[in-house]
Amino acid sequence: MPSINKLTQSQGKREVINLTIDEDLISLRGLSPNRLRFEVEYGLERGSTANSFLITSNQDKNKNNASALLIHPPGIAYLEVFIEALANAIPANTTHLSVIVGHVNPNRVALLKNLAEIYSGLELICSRPGEQLLREIWSQQKPSRPEDNNVKESFIPPIPKIQAIKKQTIISVGSKYQLHLIPAPTARWPGGLLAFEETLGLLMSDKFFAAHLCTKQWAELNRSSTDEDRRYYFDCLMAPMATQVNSLIEKLEELDIRTIAPGHGPAIEGSWRSLLNDYTRWGDNHQTSKVKVILLFASAYGNTAAIADALANGISRTGVQIQSLNCEFSKTEELLKAIKEADAYLIGSPTLGGHAPTPIVSALGVLLAEGDKEKPVGIFGSYGWSGEALDLLESKLSDSGFEFGFKPIKVKFSPDAAMVKKLEETGTAFGRDLLKAHKRHQRRATGGMSASRSDPAVLALGRIVGSLCVLTARKESEGEPLTGAMIASWVSQASFSPPGLTIAVAKDRAVGALLHCEDKFTLNILAADRQKELMRKFLQSFPPGADRFEGLTLDKSPEGQPILPEALAWLEGCVKNRMECGDHWLIYAEIQSGKVLDSDGTTAIHHRRTGANY
Repeated sequence: MPSINKLTQSQGKREVINLTIDEDLISLRGLSPNRLRFEVEYGLERGSTANSFLITSNQDKNKNNASALLIHPPGIAYLEVFIEALANAIPANTTHLSVIVGHVNPNRVALLKNLAEIYSGLELICSRPGEQLLREIWSQQKPSRPEDNNVKESFIPPIPKIQAIKKQTIISVGSKYQLHLIPAPTARWPGGLLAFEETLGLLMSDKFFAAHLCTKQWAELNRSSTDEDRRYYFDCLMAPMATQVNSLIEKLEELDIRTIAPGHGPAIEGSWRSLLNDYTRWGDNHQTSKVKVILLFASAYGNTAAIADALANGISRTGVQIQSLNCEFSKTEELLKAIKEADAYLIGSPTLGGHAPTPIVSALGVLLAEGDKEKPVGIFGSYGWSGEALDLLESKLSDSGFEFGFKPIKVKFSPDAAMVKKLEETGTAFGRDLLKAHKRHQRRATGGMSASRSDPAVLALGRIVGSLCVLTARKESEGEPLTGAMIASWVSQASFSPPGLTIAVAKDRAVGALLHCEDKFTLNILAADRQKELMRKFLQSFPPGADRFEGLTLDKSPEGQPILPEALAWLEGCVKNRMECGDHWLIYAEIQSGKVLDSDGTTAIHHRRTGANY
């Protein structure tokens, strides 16, 4: 197992540790205990790591022109601590630094610009789409306010020499290492490039197979220790690109892998094959729905892509299939095929210089010409000081007769935590509406009730009764806390020691985002004969982002979770495990505290006629 050789303390809490993998190969792991951004992928609030890899060559270390190879550098957030750690890890006489750029975005390019100023012989190695993105982003300046005319633009060093990888290529590094460079383009990361070192069997996978989890340990203890984190990461980012991801996995099966080291989180050693199998299985699960949404976007600074991720994650919770296409790197025939197969369309754009990017304008033209106006559409995007691109999308689609599935979403710069939650809920509501429309169409086509409702076993299943409860949850975040609630009747005690219970939560429940491992909640057990008002309150349909507790007087549990004073009793739980059960998550929680509020009352019970619905 790699050892920790050196620790560089950052300003605040960020730091970089030096993990030795082999004699001339180390990992520079950036640690961030806190959430880096308000993107949906960081929703578990467990921090993250930025894993880079550095190869030096013994034969060069005593020469005046020593060289080194850096693989998958981090973003600008780690600038000060990473530059210091890198300088300490390579020979002092290093003048030539090659950098394999596994994916390209403005944050990573910002760090590369700093490296270009320090190392005159800097060379960048990337995929062909990555080269295009590098050249586009290198000279970009972030939008400024109209009143900032006197602000001087920062110095931009000349773009370094770029070696573009068109197809899988093998390069030798020194006399010891053989690196396979594998282009891995996806909608989210069109410039994706993986690196596989065949001597060690080490796959440096960058964005693939990652988990946002802050740890100094080189590798995970076992698959179960990181399973929730990797599944959450997959659902947030990989699910809309499942077809592309599965194609990549087929290529990776041909490699003699022994360890996968992703760009975020711990490495995967003994159980890497089970993770590949899980990726395939998870992707297949997302492709089974007969209802499909196509998501078209372009993203200059990553903000529009962050909005797209949150919407896609919300839609995926309903079981609706979603396919993402990056308009900058999608051919017209690919767009046309996706539009014709979709049941709904989402299109997102930033505003650059008062306009929509050319690829979005082209995609909009295809949608207007070939899209079915009977199918719903949604638009979204980020902007700096204006939002003309979104106005253009809205007016063109509206004038052409398209109906909007939700109000246009306009986010200034990047979304905050509350906006991410609202975006997820907007996606979920959109997915539910699509499923309802699909079911209505099916009922009209079949002329009656589905067979499952009259199935004897399903009728018998409905005779299982449950206590009527309201699950409430609250989670602190920067700004306003995140809250959620739902009616729960699929509840059961699960253990005596420690006292624990299980709750089944439908995948499309908004409160499910607040019920991951170590999250807290309160289960409010309702009283018979006085449950109707609370039932009416929490069974209503809430608009995305709405406060579920508006108008209610609440008490607080010892951990600050909401308590309904009208309840018969309450229990405060801490989530310890989640198990996927078809269209529900089964949550196991240990009870931390509780109280009976009415010792003379009896528990409200939910009786059903069928097991086909609640």
